[in-house]
Amino acid sequence: MRSLLVALAALAIAVLPTQAQQIQLKPPVPSQGQSQGAQQPQAVAAVLQGLDKITARVSRFDAPINQPVHFGTLVITVRACVKQPPEEPPNTAAFLEIDEVRTDVNAAATKLVFSGWMFASSPAISALEDPVYDVNVLDCKMAATAAPSSPPAK
Repeated sequence: MRSLLVALAALAIAVLPTQAQQIQLKPPVPSQGQSQGAQQPQAVAAVLQGLDKITARVSRFDAPINQPVHFGTLVITVRACVKQPPEEPPNTAAFLEIDEVRTDVNAAATKLVFSGWMFASSPAISALEDPVYDVNVLDCKMAATAAPSSPPAK
């Protein structure tokens, strides 16, 4: 099973667009001194879909970047979200860290169950393997970019 997943991941990397191939395995570290002038809009949240396999309920929710969001017993933290420009083929990816909160008799403990990139176009390449929950990336919410205002006409 693991070799099949590795083979599928290698195949997907071979057919993904060039910009997606340049995505590193680690989430990008935002630099503090960069100007936001001519860059693409930054993602402010990832739109995720969660499935509770026990109740068969599907939930769609926003997960802000670097802020934990709870879904059942999972704590999902989105570290980065990347979306292609509209003129390129759609390909959205998000770097997620998913912890499971386990309530023990003695104390509550968390266990990292997933850490990596998830792709909206190919969710099976890198998926959360959990008997109760499924989590998929749907989209990225970008920061609102205001058009430069022109002076009023006289």
